[in-house]
Amino acid sequence: MSIPLAQRLQPLGGNVFDQMDRAKREARRSGLDVIDLSLGSSDLPPPSDSLAAIQSALSDPSTYGYTLFHDTADFRSACAKWYRGKFGLEIDPETEVLPLIGSQQGTALLPLALLNPGDVALVADPAYPSHAGGIHLAGGIPYYLPLRAENRFLPRWDRIPAAICRQARLLVLNYPHNPTTATVTPEFWQETLQFCQQYDIVLAHDFPYVDWRFDGQVAPSALQADPDKTRTIEFFSLSKSYHMGGFRVAYAIGSRELIRALRWVKSTIDFHQYQGILRGAAAALAVPDSFLERWRQVYRERRDIAVAALHRMGWPVPLPEATMYLWAPLPEFYRGSSAQFCLDLVRATGVALSPGSGFGPSGEGYVRFALVVEGSRLEEAVGRIEAFLSRCIS
Repeated sequence: MSIPLAQRLQPLGGNVFDQMDRAKREARRSGLDVIDLSLGSSDLPPPSDSLAAIQSALSDPSTYGYTLFHDTADFRSACAKWYRGKFGLEIDPETEVLPLIGSQQGTALLPLALLNPGDVALVADPAYPSHAGGIHLAGGIPYYLPLRAENRFLPRWDRIPAAICRQARLLVLNYPHNPTTATVTPEFWQETLQFCQQYDIVLAHDFPYVDWRFDGQVAPSALQADPDKTRTIEFFSLSKSYHMGGFRVAYAIGSRELIRALRWVKSTIDFHQYQGILRGAAAALAVPDSFLERWRQVYRERRDIAVAALHRMGWPVPLPEATMYLWAPLPEFYRGSSAQFCLDLVRATGVALSPGSGFGPSGEGYVRFALVVEGSRLEEAVGRIEAFLSRCIS
């Protein structure tokens, strides 16, 4: 018997991480040593203060029940203080902050609060899959903004038809950008806000890589262009800066109207995290910047090792200014798709990358490396890739 499923699932298609998970499992079963560079899951430790706070909470019976919004007050205050210190922005923790179970939850649920069926939302291409996925689940219509290397992977507002701009209710962006590693300036956010004001569009910014610029610059917040928080909401995750991906802790910050709407949707679906995790997250947000710089240097070194090794084998991968990724055009001689390249590579060598097509049509022709293993393993992975490509040529 075949159970009919909701039509809203049809546009979602396959998830790039699900496909690679199956391929990795097959490679392990065949006896290969898998070097997994397909998922941006940090292998580095969270702050010790954070782990101590979580451990302490385990012996506190008051943390064992459901966590309601009022129970998150200390965490929300820590979020507001973090934004004040990093960007000089005044945030009301009571009305302008909402804890999330990962920033992915925010980008996926926000369209449910904003879009009616048939409404248009502008979304980058390529982009993290939940950006378009949430729009589809809300019955919205994604209008894709191609991000091209020749334009530094930035959207072109002048290329969007005026009729689409007038229909759009939401714009979803992410800088520093996953997967392209692109960065932006404060001026970009000023221009983006002006565009959104002109057409009465909500600006949603997925901002997990705020601390992952390697050029000494501070990644600007979209809220710096909209300090009154008139139409902007930003999502920050502790998965990257503080290596707490498995704890699934993040928050939304910005327009109180948007926070209220997102809270309304979220409250129908789940409670908040275990209070111990939120205590640990608050402790993480309070650690000194030296913690961030220490591990940023590790990723900077991994980036340099991987790019140098790829250049030595003849693969001219660009040197990224930010994030934990390399966004690499497929070798010119390779004639297959990015998905086929990644599937063939992991089956033959155990090296797992993410196909660019999994992030949108404009990602075709690229693969993404996640620098989540030590430098020696990155060099080993490149050696296996070189041998694989040699076989492709022959």
